[in-house]
Amino acid sequence: MAGIATNSRRGWSNFLTCRQMLNIMVIIGFMFNYMLRVNITIAVVDMIKSNSTIAANSTNLTTTAVPVRSDQFNWTSSQKNDLLGSFFWGYILTELPGGRMAEIVGAKRIFGGGMLMASILTVLTPAASYWSFYVSVTVRALIGFFLGATWPAIPPMAAKWIPPLERSKFMANMMASALGAALTLPVCGYLITVSGWESVFYVTGAVGIVWSVLWFVLVFDSPAQHPRITPEERFELETKIAEMESSKTTKPDRVPWRALLTSMPVWAIIITHGCSVFGYFTVVNQLPTYMHNVLKFDIKQNGVLSSLPYFGKYAMAVIASFVADRLRQSGRLSTTATRKIFTAFACSLPALMMLIQSICGNTAALSVTVFTCALFFNGAVTAGYLSNPLDIAPNFSGTIFGMANTLSSISGWVSTKIVALITASDSTFATWRYVFAILVGTYAFGAVFYLIFGTGKLQKFNSVPCNVVQEKEMQPLRTQVEIEKEKEAMA
Repeated sequence: MAGIATNSRRGWSNFLTCRQMLNIMVIIGFMFNYMLRVNITIAVVDMIKSNSTIAANSTNLTTTAVPVRSDQFNWTSSQKNDLLGSFFWGYILTELPGGRMAEIVGAKRIFGGGMLMASILTVLTPAASYWSFYVSVTVRALIGFFLGATWPAIPPMAAKWIPPLERSKFMANMMASALGAALTLPVCGYLITVSGWESVFYVTGAVGIVWSVLWFVLVFDSPAQHPRITPEERFELETKIAEMESSKTTKPDRVPWRALLTSMPVWAIIITHGCSVFGYFTVVNQLPTYMHNVLKFDIKQNGVLSSLPYFGKYAMAVIASFVADRLRQSGRLSTTATRKIFTAFACSLPALMMLIQSICGNTAALSVTVFTCALFFNGAVTAGYLSNPLDIAPNFSGTIFGMANTLSSISGWVSTKIVALITASDSTFATWRYVFAILVGTYAFGAVFYLIFGTGKLQKFNSVPCNVVQEKEMQPLRTQVEIEKEKEAMA
């Protein structure tokens, strides 16, 4: 029987190693993760009655009236924005706790559980919408709540599965979310055309549920816990990871908050991530508005143009991560130099693109090119600061990523408010130039801040000496009576 089990495991490994399966599941998982996030941005257009529908039905012009649809709602523009924004109400609450929980109970439960709950709630979204607008808002906030914990859960898993010199490529898998956005929007549009807006939530939710079940079956928190891993693969992974860790240290039993909050390398990651995501959200969310209001060009009508930035960002993430890991493995660049070079590349070139846009971005062709290039170059962050938590503190990489993602979520919300204030009275190229100037400064500040304070060196707070922990563990517990007797004996 033991021989049969061994042959079974070898047959599995010859087809696909456990680490390759993990990579595939993470890539698909982040595609579906963003699918659950952006599906409503397309569906909501068909969920709400248009102004023409309302106006037509408020008159007796039966010959030109648009038929009233029972599956549409009389929600206002303000309610629509509240529905879209409610996702972030829950999202921001669980990013930091999600990273810490993944360090404690494992990323398998946090990432898989978050995806499963969000998928179930997605299937329930049509029923919630028919029930009440406020119930629908609550469901979307809960979806954000569960998905907020998923992103920071991945670095702790990488710390246990991926050798240090190969982690850039693994972190690039998270950028598959861009592919999810690029593919979800046209697919959701097709579903609405064929089966109505409800089908968007039924299909995407069902897909998410199926993926979640497979995740729990195929993925485990560490090689040691995987029942189907071969001894050879487990030995290789654990050996490579152990080579970079000191046998004289161990993981602290609690988060060293003071050390984390006073560490400039940690703040280099947090600040730069906030600046980078501020630029990303501004470009992605505001580009269609700018193109429509200022350049009189509807980019959303051109599926190729609207998807180019997403595909470009993922392509650069994969390329940059591959190059970064090869440079580190060859010894040509240190980890610190690698992280700084790719972070500077990923932030300074988008700053240059926004500078060009602010000067001569008053044509549609140039604007599409500039914005696409900006997101393309920004994809290199996976080889820069995005992988950096695993370099400086693998034991607390989830906590650090959760801190960074919390700030980035706030910055994404702030970007919409800034654009709204600047363009409220006059949405022209002259006013939008101020928006582009802010993006230049934001991207440049992130690059400079990381160049000054970023590092790839393992930080002291990541671990504590083993003998200190062992002394605490070996110290016997004594009752108060025993302590008093000891004092009497010594007196």
